[in-house]
Amino acid sequence: MKSPPKFVRNLDAFYYAEVFLVCAVSAVLGIRLFLHMTGYPQVGNGTLHIAHMLWGGLLMLAALIMLFSFIGKRIELWAAILGGAGFGTFIDEVGKFVTKDNDYFFEPSVAIMYVVIVLIVLALHMIRFGWTFTGREYLVNALKGLEEAALSDLDEDEKKTVLLYLDRSDPGDPLTHAVRGLITNAEPLPNHSPGLYRRLKERFGGFYERIAGTAVFRRAMVVLFLSQLAATFGYVLFLTLHYGFGLGSNLSFAALERANLDVDDLSFVDVARLLSSALSGVFVFLGVYYMRRSRLKAYMMFERALLVSILLTYVFVFYKEQFAALTGLFFNLVILVGLRMLIRREQVEEIRTAWFRK
Repeated sequence: MKSPPKFVRNLDAFYYAEVFLVCAVSAVLGIRLFLHMTGYPQVGNGTLHIAHMLWGGLLMLAALIMLFSFIGKRIELWAAILGGAGFGTFIDEVGKFVTKDNDYFFEPSVAIMYVVIVLIVLALHMIRFGWTFTGREYLVNALKGLEEAALSDLDEDEKKTVLLYLDRSDPGDPLTHAVRGLITNAEPLPNHSPGLYRRLKERFGGFYERIAGTAVFRRAMVVLFLSQLAATFGYVLFLTLHYGFGLGSNLSFAALERANLDVDDLSFVDVARLLSSALSGVFVFLGVYYMRRSRLKAYMMFERALLVSILLTYVFVFYKEQFAALTGLFFNLVILVGLRMLIRREQVEEIRTAWFRK
């Protein structure tokens, strides 16, 4: 007899994880803004100081107790909100606990926070997409639909989702047939009104989808990556001439000065940032090379260039620029979303082309 799986994945987990991370990042930014505006007040008396890390731990504890004590998707959503806010409040004080003098303003603390967020995203991505969902996992997730039906909280879209999970479950399992009968006979509620976060996400997605489908957007994307390639190549060329051949040592470059970089004293972070940017530039070059042969391959190379920049380069950017790097990161994330829309369109187009050839 086959042993039951020890861990069964939740197909809704990625949505809750997304809410968790949004709340965590919002908590960090909100706390930093509040402290800056209020002059970093001390919560306590002359002897005591109540660190807001403790409030973060309390919020995370509340999220865990909610998950232990109650059942339903609403509870999972609120646990994700409170847990995310608590985690952001907790990790905001990481600088105090990696330095001897409890330095809240420790320069690499923002980079540490960013690395932790990136590792969480990668771990969740591996759990969600690392291997194919089994029929047992689809069945267990369909059983969660019975909880919503018993709570009189199952709407029409949720019912369709549960039936889809059952279609992908093992048809030979007697539970599959039993759950299908119960769900089919369950009377669903009208679809719930989506929350503010989901509405904003859907509106932005629909608006961006329309823009991404235009030829102007595709051309702008190519021009953007060509500009990035030229900038990276010029930067590497300058440093090569400066250090490799001793040329240009007396030249002044305003762009480098604005980048806050002293070319006579490159640190490890500067070198790592340069090398990771060069790696990203390699993928951009490959994307440009493939553009005339296959737009899908070109877009996939551009996507890899952005991923290298987001997952690697920005670790060092945050180290140097602190929260000022958020603007560039946000821009890269917006471009990544648009690029993935273009990739999906090209994949659909290739499937259609292959089908017509048959």
